[in-house]
Parts: sequence; C-alpha cells; structure tokens
Amino acid sequence: MLSAADLALVLLILACAAMRAVGLLVAGRLRTDHPFVRWAASVALATLTAFVLAAVIAPGGILAEIPLVSRVAGLSASVAILFWRGGLALPVLGGLAVTLGLAAL
Repeated sequence: MLSAADLALVLLILACAAMRAVGLLVAGRLRTDHPFVRWAASVALATLTAFVLAAVIAPGGILAEIPLVSRVAGLSASVAILFWRGGLALPVLGGLAVTLGLAAL
C-alpha cells in the first residue's frame, strides 16, 4: 500500500503528464499569434523571471557564498549582452528592476 506522500507524488506525476498531453494537442492546432499562445508565453516568461530572481536574491548551495553585488553584476552583464545582441530586453530589464528593488530591502 502506498503512503500518503507516495500517492501524492504519483497523482502529481499523472496530472503533469495529462496537462502536457493536453498542451501538445492544443498547441498543434493554434497559430503562433493566437492570444492563448501569447498568454502561455507570458506566463512562461514570468515563471523564468521568478526563478532568476530566486537564484540571484536567495540562492542555495555554493552560489550563496558569492556576494550579492557580484550576482547582480552578472545579471547586469547579461542584460547588457541582450541589449547588444537584441532579444527580450524589456522583460529582462523588468526582472532586473525587481531584483535590484528586492536587494535594496
């Protein structure tokens, strides 16, 4: 018999697999400029921004030994490269502004 934690893990795996299957079915039928695709891209970008913020502000492991100033300087350098080469500079700058604002607290 499965413990409560094992059952929760199995249900989570099944739910994620089902959502992925539905996503693949839906994504194959939509144009790239469809509002749902744009919404999903926005959510993905916001999630990535949150993970970058967490990695810069409150990292775990050996990264926590690097001073905050150095982590922010590295993020700033990546933003500068995005400006130089193009890409998604505005969302990254928004993430940088939030990172710097939280770091100032």
